[in-house]
Amino acid sequence: MSGIIGKKVGMTSIFDADGKNIPCTVIEAGPCVVTQIRTEEKDGYSAVQLAFDEAREKNTSASLKGHFANAKTTPKRKLIEFKTFPDEKQLGDVVTVSIFEEGDYIDVVGTSKGKGFQGVMKRHGFGGVGGATHGQHNRLRAPGSLGASSWPSRVFKGTRMAGRTGGDRVKVQNLQVLKVYEEQNLIVVSGSIPGAKGSYVIVDK
Repeated sequence: MSGIIGKKVGMTSIFDADGKNIPCTVIEAGPCVVTQIRTEEKDGYSAVQLAFDEAREKNTSASLKGHFANAKTTPKRKLIEFKTFPDEKQLGDVVTVSIFEEGDYIDVVGTSKGKGFQGVMKRHGFGGVGGATHGQHNRLRAPGSLGASSWPSRVFKGTRMAGRTGGDRVKVQNLQVLKVYEEQNLIVVSGSIPGAKGSYVIVDK
């Protein structure tokens, strides 16, 4: 399984050959540098570590500077390991969007937008308590009864209630690659992906 690290640029839409308008997301994918090769003998598993997005040298720790120097590359912001690529990789190799072709299907992993502390209607889609009339005006968005009585006299763990929403690791599967722009390091994929504009994503074939 091969992949690449990218950054969400934003959403747009394109027309296909039949004139159908397809919502899609633009991802700046790579170029990524191979900064470490994991092997069964040394590490107990096989993987290829990729680095993406230039970082300031003054904001990079000494140990990471040495790590990037071994791969003969400049400091990077994001490091992600992928299962072994189909073809052999060496330290310093560059992975670009050329690993994708139009029509490929990919999985995209990202961190969803954080929404802070939210009520049950936004967080879980509750319908609210009662109607908007008949004297009920101050509890319209309340969760209602939690279901516990004299037994068990407590609230069960996992009960859907208000709380922090978003900011979770989310994977969206089976998105189709619609366009590949190698010169600009961009791919256009069908549908939406998690995260805000400018957030990092992991793209797996």
